[in-house]
Amino acid sequence: MSARGLLVAAPRSGSGKTTLTLGLQRALVRRGLTVRGLKCGPDYIDPAFHAAATGAPSANLDSYAMSDGLLGRIAGEAALAADIVVAEGSMGLFDAVPGPEGHTGASADIAALTGWPVLLVVDVSGAAQSAAAVALGCKLYDPRIRIAGVILNKVASPRHERLVRQGLERIDLPVLGALPREASLILPERHLGLVQAGETADLHARLDALAEAVAAAVDLDAVLALAGETRLPALAGGGLPPLPAPGRRIALARDAAFSFVYPHVEAGWRAAGATLVPFSPLADDPPPEECDACWLPGGYPELHAGRIAAAGRFLDGLRRFAGTRPVHGECGGYMVLGRRLTDAAGAIHAMAGLLSVETSFARRKMNLGYRRAVLAAEGPLGPAGTVLTGHEFHYASIAAQGEDPPFATVSDPHGSPPAAAGSRRGHVTGSFFHAIAAAG
Repeated sequence: MSARGLLVAAPRSGSGKTTLTLGLQRALVRRGLTVRGLKCGPDYIDPAFHAAATGAPSANLDSYAMSDGLLGRIAGEAALAADIVVAEGSMGLFDAVPGPEGHTGASADIAALTGWPVLLVVDVSGAAQSAAAVALGCKLYDPRIRIAGVILNKVASPRHERLVRQGLERIDLPVLGALPREASLILPERHLGLVQAGETADLHARLDALAEAVAAAVDLDAVLALAGETRLPALAGGGLPPLPAPGRRIALARDAAFSFVYPHVEAGWRAAGATLVPFSPLADDPPPEECDACWLPGGYPELHAGRIAAAGRFLDGLRRFAGTRPVHGECGGYMVLGRRLTDAAGAIHAMAGLLSVETSFARRKMNLGYRRAVLAAEGPLGPAGTVLTGHEFHYASIAAQGEDPPFATVSDPHGSPPAAAGSRRGHVTGSFFHAIAAAG
């Protein structure tokens, strides 16, 4: 029997979704429940925090980039392995890109697909009864979903809380809890979001503190009561791997500089029979020789560029590997495959030189959004013409593209003309594009 579930969402980013989600997940685990977390959208970082909070794997649900079958498989696997699923939205609840109904990237799409009620987190700083107008708008905006309750965040005082509650009584939305303004509950951040779970000092102590704060401020029994039955779509095509496995034994870079790999992609590769062999470039490890493909994921190479440039065993081993077998780099991995990487201080570091691109973190410009990529030639992700859905999120820029032909032609959902992106040379490919799934 599938677990019941709920979706923690908010009217806008920065409302405290992640803080509340992690505290709620951990508090329910401390009650003895088996909890699974899921994250709406293409966020890499939050699922690792969910896994730390619950002690169980988390994954992404992306209504823009994934088919109904893949969404159903990921949600269904979580629901079958838990007593309750506590999913976390991204951005504002209805924030979306152009697309067919149900596939716009909005968190509301996931609530509609699964039938999970929405627990709305409302940042009430700077407002009192007016917060109810915002909540009412969310309640009425999309008839596909149900806002089941509200949790107030950044409450300044008991008087402030009373005034906010008065407004919410008028619109018949129950308040299930109220969290105060408390800086100690905020997790550390950097330029791509939260500092990664594996790098956060005293993570489990922080999660326990969040759980205690949420348990003291939120009616957990009421939260459990509002969770709804999980409703899943038919799994047509849901058994296919999201991305083709680039090899049978995949050397996967994994450390503080290379960490952005989607859980559903790893699971899909394993289900297709591939073995993943992690190695650490920061520890100066070369790709394991027994592997037949190498994958350099995104992460934070710009923060470790000096160590990577000095990792002679890693770079020499990567170059030897690329002479006979496919190597692919996504985002940060692409930067390391290039000739040079300029760090935030303007220092230039030699990279692998397997591609001619040169990148810079000194000239920062945020690139963020969904992408649709058409592969320009056969490679580890499929034959020429293969269509992939994914996204970009980086601040690094291209200082010099170099002479290599492009990896793919990329477009966005907003009507931009298709443009050449990435690089390829021999067995080596790479781009800033993070692949989520093969397009149906």
